[in-house]
Amino acid sequence: MPKKEGQRNYHCYFELTLDIIGGKWKPIILFYVGMKGIVRYGELKREIPSINERMLTRQLRELEKDQLVHREVYREVPPRVEYSLTDIGKTIMPILKELRDWGVEYNQKLNIATFNFEDQ
Repeated sequence: MPKKEGQRNYHCYFELTLDIIGGKWKPIILFYVGMKGIVRYGELKREIPSINERMLTRQLRELEKDQLVHREVYREVPPRVEYSLTDIGKTIMPILKELRDWGVEYNQKLNIATFNFEDQ
């Protein structure tokens, strides 16, 4: 199959997956957007207080470019922007929930972390 312009080159599907959803912030952003359904930027910033605004904006743009997150801009004063998962973005939620459940179980066994949030 010929390579399309702008097409990325990977050695395996796992590498592709980690490129799309990997890193410290993307899974967390996807999880919160998926759990809330529709979320505004400020809400997301409050849910993830340790991320700075530049990084949150950058990660949201990348997730939008990769078609996992939809950005809806409402022409109001002040402007309102809402984020939601696309249909393909919604397919990652069961995996993210399993990762969260694994983290819960891991911490229950080893008790290595405390949390400053209500259980999601």
